[in-house]
Amino acid sequence: MNETAKRARAAIDLAAVRSNVRALRDRAPGAELMAVVKSDGYGHGAVRCGRAAREAGAAWLGTALPEEAFALRAAGDTGRLMCWLWTPGGPWRRAVEEAIDVSVSGLWALREVADAARACGRAARVQLKIDTGLGRNGCQPADWAELTAAARAAEAEGVLAVTGVWSHFACADEPGHPSIAAQLAEFRRALAVADAAGLRPEVRHIANTPALLTLPEAHFDLVRAGIGIYGVSPSPELGAPEDFGLRPVMTLEASLASVKRVPGGHGVSYGHLYTTPGETTLALVPLGYADGIPRHASGTGPVLVAGKWRTVAGRVAMDQFVVDLGGDRAEAGEQAVLFGPGDRGEPSAEDWARAAGTIGYEIVTRIGSRVPRVYVDGAAPAGGGGGDGAARTGGGA
Repeated sequence: MNETAKRARAAIDLAAVRSNVRALRDRAPGAELMAVVKSDGYGHGAVRCGRAAREAGAAWLGTALPEEAFALRAAGDTGRLMCWLWTPGGPWRRAVEEAIDVSVSGLWALREVADAARACGRAARVQLKIDTGLGRNGCQPADWAELTAAARAAEAEGVLAVTGVWSHFACADEPGHPSIAAQLAEFRRALAVADAAGLRPEVRHIANTPALLTLPEAHFDLVRAGIGIYGVSPSPELGAPEDFGLRPVMTLEASLASVKRVPGGHGVSYGHLYTTPGETTLALVPLGYADGIPRHASGTGPVLVAGKWRTVAGRVAMDQFVVDLGGDRAEAGEQAVLFGPGDRGEPSAEDWARAAGTIGYEIVTRIGSRVPRVYVDGAAPAGGGGGDGAARTGGGA
């Protein structure tokens, strides 16, 4: 472990990534699986987690930004790779040259990628996105026939191949929501229009993690597994990770920076929102909102210290927060575990999400670059050690 990791570390269990991919593939046996590694693998490390997902049978990797896709190629990934968040003037030519499937939601994007393909003399790989009701990116149904016809014309010219047609659910994490059936129906209509235009995509996909887990009718040719890859449930309403055979991948822990006795009536952290009710022991955890710990979890965030759950005492500061140990003892350098899979009785990312009024996705993704990622194969013991394989420390790559 390097010196930085002695302060705090996020242990990333690559064995859990592989196990989660296999469990998710078992849920959609008739479809290929895309492991979504955007935002540096939801904070876990895109390159390392993407490699582990490939090892477990993920046929595709998916990113939001072009730069994320380029980083995977630079790290040696040569498999099927899709990138979907583009703006005018983006690096289309590089994406074409590196054989990255790009998403197109409108005529302006189709024109730009076609021009890039002509410039480099290589056909682009294009996936057309239909907005079936999420209201973010994607072509509106009223404009879909025009887009598919233009894409087919470009395909006939030889400048691109339409490799996919896809969309995204708005409420798949809310079982029974009426938008789910409506979006599926709209997607099927869009597929019929694309077929009538003469397009024959390799993959049709709309299912994200919650749809993968609960909507087999939405699996089509490809399912996109995002948060499930990292062992976090898409929503408490759907169930806990273990209900789906998933294991949380990240364990966030830190070494106590200070332990001291203080008298009753002692203010703690900014604003003195917490005052000690009596003589007690305060422990200082060297993680704060600069590391991604939600300030909204001030007074509510759970932490395992000295064998018991504690709660953040007072405000979360930029670099640190305090827990009140009551009559219990601890020493500087002992471990505080903020969240993990629960093997030591520690809280989960979902527990932090409830404390901060957010979702588990945000808790893991926001852990910043000041916290080194320590990669293990198998559960990491206290202190971020090696588990079933040697621990390796890296900056999230």
